[in-house]
Amino acid sequence: MLKYIIKRILISILVLFGVSVIIYTLVRMMPNDYVDTKFASQLQSGTITQEEIQKFKDLYGIGDKSLAGITKGYLRWIGNLCKGELGNSFKYEKPVSKVIVENMGISFTIALIATVLQFLIAIPLGISSATHQYSVRDYLVTIFTMIGLSLPTYFFAAILIKVFAVDLGWFPTIGLLSPGKTFPDTFAGWWAEFFDKAHHLVLPVTVSVLLSIGGLMRYTRTNTLEVLNADYIRTARAKGLSERKVIYVHAFRNTMIPLATLLAGILPSLFGGMMITEQVFGIDGIGRLAYNALNDGDVPFVMGYNMFLAVLTIIGTLFSDIMYSIVDPRVKLDK
Repeated sequence: MLKYIIKRILISILVLFGVSVIIYTLVRMMPNDYVDTKFASQLQSGTITQEEIQKFKDLYGIGDKSLAGITKGYLRWIGNLCKGELGNSFKYEKPVSKVIVENMGISFTIALIATVLQFLIAIPLGISSATHQYSVRDYLVTIFTMIGLSLPTYFFAAILIKVFAVDLGWFPTIGLLSPGKTFPDTFAGWWAEFFDKAHHLVLPVTVSVLLSIGGLMRYTRTNTLEVLNADYIRTARAKGLSERKVIYVHAFRNTMIPLATLLAGILPSLFGGMMITEQVFGIDGIGRLAYNALNDGDVPFVMGYNMFLAVLTIIGTLFSDIMYSIVDPRVKLDK
């Protein structure tokens, strides 16, 4: 196991290097950059010249878009990374690492709640659908799955906002706290702030859960159907075991084995934020900040954020492989 982990870490370093080269090149090749976006109105009004804009680009280190210029910029970035620095964000005017840490909490909270609810809802529904194949229940779950997989996030979020926030007025439409509302620095004030934030998060979490459970339900249903046709399940039934025991004791564990592969994507989704959901609901999580930084051509932040996600993805993949070997003793990680 240790030899396998060391080997994977060494390979991951090469993967991260390749990812950083691709991301940096793509970001630098974008038509507009941070300086163009920042001074667009001044350039149009004539208060600043193109020569002055070029000087600002040279100051930020993004003036030369030739291969030599991109290579020079990348080497400068990788040199700072080796020193443990991700650079300063152009847009937010803070160290990239500080921006990520300060705004990761709310994204993590939303994603964690959504992930827990997703598993608590999708797995029982998937198993129930498989054990009642071709029934009304199975068809309803299938329809629900297709709806969840088909609806775009921004469209579904807009519907919920229109119905539950605008028409019914049950929930706020945007933000994380009620505007103009202050909370005293007391125990009662802390609880009031907590419930106010929870009230604001109902719709974003609902969107994340309902649009995510479809794939997991379908995955669980397919795996359960395969397991229920196995010989050892027929043997368990032949021994007179109750159907409940057959499904939730003998079949359930083996149904969960392929689901261990989903752990690879959980880690980056927990810490990486949900760009579209946060953008629609106006929540200043790490996903929304990354979206705005990408639009403005904030090279240091885009690089730091994407490398952060790449590291989390690699860790999640390694963790998934290890968990797979634990839940399935037939899998050996000795190479």
